[in-house]
Amino acid sequence: MSKKKVLKPYEALYPVPVVLVSCIGIDAKPNIITIAWAGVICSSPPTLSISIRPSRYSHKLIKESTDFVVNIPDEKYLVETDFCGIVSGRDTDKFKACNFTAVKASKVKSPLIAECPVNIECRLKGVISLGAHDMFIGEVVAVNADSGVLNSFGAVDYSRVSPVVYNQRQYWSLNKRIGEYGFSRKIKKI
Repeated sequence: MSKKKVLKPYEALYPVPVVLVSCIGIDAKPNIITIAWAGVICSSPPTLSISIRPSRYSHKLIKESTDFVVNIPDEKYLVETDFCGIVSGRDTDKFKACNFTAVKASKVKSPLIAECPVNIECRLKGVISLGAHDMFIGEVVAVNADSGVLNSFGAVDYSRVSPVVYNQRQYWSLNKRIGEYGFSRKIKKI
């Protein structure tokens, strides 16, 4: 075994999912922000978190509307996904610039992005100020998925989606299954 080296603290948990969060403010103007600080924080009720800097335009919009949609982009939209993270919605209509289609959600005011194969509607449950970012906690109230990405059980098959992950300032593709929960029980060497 190699000797461990102690590093200064940093957000070393990589890779992380890249998502497009759509939101809308009281002016009814929709916006999109690219987020890599996102994840599941509870399974019952299903709850997600996204973290956004207070200076970002979407931060204000989500607080106003009290909801948001986590859209999972396919890697074929990587250019648009990156663009939505580097341009402000204060100055740019990102739906128009990216040729994305805003679709009415079933349970929240914020729109879905039609071009994303999976859309997770969330109702804001709370905001926690953490430092550089505020964590928005959203209870999942509906999941929308293109029928072509569903498996025979009606669940999303992410090998059909080609999601993207963020890995220390780089985007990587991720769509290959290499195991399943509990498979180690079948292996004799453990």
